[in-house]
Amino acid sequence: MTNSNQAIATGFPIVITPEALLEHWQGHRRLTRKMIEAFPDDKLFTYSVGGMRPFSKLVMEILAMAVPGIKGLITGKWQNYDEASVAAPASKKELLERWDETTEALNTLWPQIPPHRFLETDTAFGQWEGTGYYFIFYFIDNEIHHRGQAYVYLRSLDIAPPAFWDRS
Repeated sequence: MTNSNQAIATGFPIVITPEALLEHWQGHRRLTRKMIEAFPDDKLFTYSVGGMRPFSKLVMEILAMAVPGIKGLITGKWQNYDEASVAAPASKKELLERWDETTEALNTLWPQIPPHRFLETDTAFGQWEGTGYYFIFYFIDNEIHHRGQAYVYLRSLDIAPPAFWDRS
């Protein structure tokens, strides 16, 4: 039985199926990957504007939440949030490899989220209280926010960024 069928069977209301929500998120992830690719190698880890962090650090924050967040939704057991505990990648190639590994892990883990966890209140990473849907929307919104910063960086470098609407 798929997550959406389980949710229907248990009486939880559905506005968007879990499968459609994952595809929506993965569309954003495809666009963020294009943003990483668009950065010059020498700027990805060093360039910033107005005291903001370099894009590579923003990407590491996104990665530090994605899989651990979904594992927390699955199990109800959340690790403490600590993006500094993960070694920084040494190159754009390594960062893209981590991005791709996370994408595959999300695809594998997503069907394991129990349907009731989307509506259940929990405390993510020992810090933030909300429902499963809230956390997923936060992960997506946080990625969009940081991708917006990357658009500013690329434009300030006179690099045309990928179209914001192209999630293919």
